[in-house]
Amino acid sequence: MVKVLQKPKPWLFVLTIGLGILLNPLNSSMISVALVRLQHEFALSVATASWLISAFYLASAAGQPVFGKLSDMFGPKRLFLIGLAIVALASLLAPFSPNFGWLLVCRVLQAIGSSTLFPSGMSMVRKYITEGQAKALATLTVFSSISAAFGPSIGGFLIESLDWQSIFLVNFPFIIVSFVLALFVLPNKKMEKIDLSRIDFVGIALFAVAMVTFILFLLSLGESIRWWSLPIALAGFIVFYYYEKHRKEPFIDLKTLKSNKNLSFVYLQYICINLVFYCYFFGLPIFLQDVRGYSEGQTGLIMLAMAGCGVFVAPIAGRWIDKSGSKPPLISGAVTILLGTILLLTIGNHSPLWWLIIIMIILGMSNGFNNISMQTALYDNVTPEETGAASGLFQTSRYLGSISSSTILGLLFSEHLDIAHLHTVVYVCIVGGLLVLALSLRLPSKRKKRVA
Repeated sequence: MVKVLQKPKPWLFVLTIGLGILLNPLNSSMISVALVRLQHEFALSVATASWLISAFYLASAAGQPVFGKLSDMFGPKRLFLIGLAIVALASLLAPFSPNFGWLLVCRVLQAIGSSTLFPSGMSMVRKYITEGQAKALATLTVFSSISAAFGPSIGGFLIESLDWQSIFLVNFPFIIVSFVLALFVLPNKKMEKIDLSRIDFVGIALFAVAMVTFILFLLSLGESIRWWSLPIALAGFIVFYYYEKHRKEPFIDLKTLKSNKNLSFVYLQYICINLVFYCYFFGLPIFLQDVRGYSEGQTGLIMLAMAGCGVFVAPIAGRWIDKSGSKPPLISGAVTILLGTILLLTIGNHSPLWWLIIIMIILGMSNGFNNISMQTALYDNVTPEETGAASGLFQTSRYLGSISSSTILGLLFSEHLDIAHLHTVVYVCIVGGLLVLALSLRLPSKRKKRVA
């Protein structure tokens, strides 16, 4: 029987959880540089390859609220270890994928396993770290932010050196260290009463069916249109809406969204921000490799200009929020994302790389402003009792934006990719950027805490 440390050092506790939590953003970001290589490996179109992104985020969106509740029932440590084991299994099987379907299943398993780690890890931090909890939570945010920022660079280096299989095998050092530490460091908790009725399995299934069939319809618009998928998607959304209205603990709390319009606009804004940002995060690596002819390693380094910049801007945004609230940095984020988007229209076949990097830095700045400011705007519009559910739906909003971006890329990059296709994506993102700016301007100027 494993003997758990009675009073582990807080830094060791945070390190154990952080090494697990980083797996989701790391694996969701490394794939951006791997898409072109996987297209060639499995003879895929961009539309088909985009399912590697959409399936991951869709499984994450469905998984996190489920595992958050299962963590309460079975114990967060047990769920944390199970999540690590699932990611390990997926990462072991993926390199041996005989076809694209097998690889897609492994990506879904990765998402499910890594989605277990965040809610169970956060639950333990909130319960067992009573002193310096804010610092611990901020440190875990850094784990996620850095892994997401450096994911494309790590993935590019690994693919160029060892081929695409390495982006799955690189998970094992993190999994092994986190698993061993978790056995000895994380506290055990007795199982509570198991009440699976609290989990909205039907709502999640309806949501998944509606989303998958709707994406199938959209991706088919450039080819042979799958008309059959549209009525299934519409029926799925309608049934989902009426079913969720009568659930005590729904997957998506539609009553709260209807009664709290400011909160609904926060979610809509976050969807739009992620739609625009991830169109570039996943689209530019394809453009850099297929059109500009850069290698995976070079592409990963170039992407660091956009992804890494957000990490440095985030602390500045945090201090600005403390002084002036979330609205000013959100407006700055909206302006920079719109400016960077418009400047991308100046990129041509022979534009110098340094000019593209400057534009990517501007886009990265917007991400640094937007992420932390949106979280603050979220908490300004919910009561403390609503924070847990609101945070879960906030993550779902991020996933919906990411899924939308991969669908747009799959549709618009489906044929021969050239500068004109990139500009078409930019025009779509200009609309998204204008909506982000409008939603930022409508936010209350002063922070107003909701009361229960």
